[in-house]
Amino acid sequence: MLLKNLKLVVKGAGEMASGVAWRLFNSGFRRICMTDVAQPQAVRREVSFCEAIYDGQKTVHGVTAKLITSMKAISEIWEIGQVPVIVDPEAGVIDFLKPDVIIDAILAKKNLGTKITNAPLVIGLGPGFCAGRDVHLVVETNRGHDLGRLIHQGEAEKNTGVPGVIAGYGAERVFRAPKDGRFIALSGIGDLVEEGDLVADVDGLPVKAQIKGVIRGILRNGTHVWKGMKAGDVDPRGKKDFCYSVSEKTLAIAGGVLEGILSYYNK
Repeated sequence: MLLKNLKLVVKGAGEMASGVAWRLFNSGFRRICMTDVAQPQAVRREVSFCEAIYDGQKTVHGVTAKLITSMKAISEIWEIGQVPVIVDPEAGVIDFLKPDVIIDAILAKKNLGTKITNAPLVIGLGPGFCAGRDVHLVVETNRGHDLGRLIHQGEAEKNTGVPGVIAGYGAERVFRAPKDGRFIALSGIGDLVEEGDLVADVDGLPVKAQIKGVIRGILRNGTHVWKGMKAGDVDPRGKKDFCYSVSEKTLAIAGGVLEGILSYYNK
């Protein structure tokens, strides 16, 4: 089989899943289908194909994903050179498509049901998967020396719960919901903020930027949040272009997925 004819299912359509799909699409894999929940909660919305679930379609760096409501529409979207996204939390599309590759990119930090028997090649991103048991391959998602590396046996590093450091800032980059409630965004992606600026509100409680920079991601206005939930992040480098481009971390992880597929099917 020609590699370009492989059928791929990407579980999840948030930032990392979208970066994977974007890189695979640009590498010639054009039969990709993505699944997600009915109300995705992506922060880096400008680079997340799950936004198509709200808006009908979403373009990231020239690649367009389109919402479909029927699995029968998948081939039609492939024919026009786009990536179908379907609300399918249980990934029933796997039984429908019988894909050659499945990439679990939900990043739930645990396995939500992916099995090594689901496809000839099953790849899991990050902690929660064991290569050789749940999936064939795991891709390391933790920043550091092994970021993007393929794991053929065993698991990725445990989730640290600590945001990666960018320009000397880690946890300070992220702003979180102060309580359970409804998130009201008072700033948008690409806005420049100063330390202490009000960026959002949750039922009367303010959410403030902890550092100076540009808002790289923020939840959709009206999102229901829980206390401590990540609601957005500030990039201290202050470059607005970074808000609309796939990150270096995502590219590394996507590169690991690409290596895994090529190494398997080029045996």
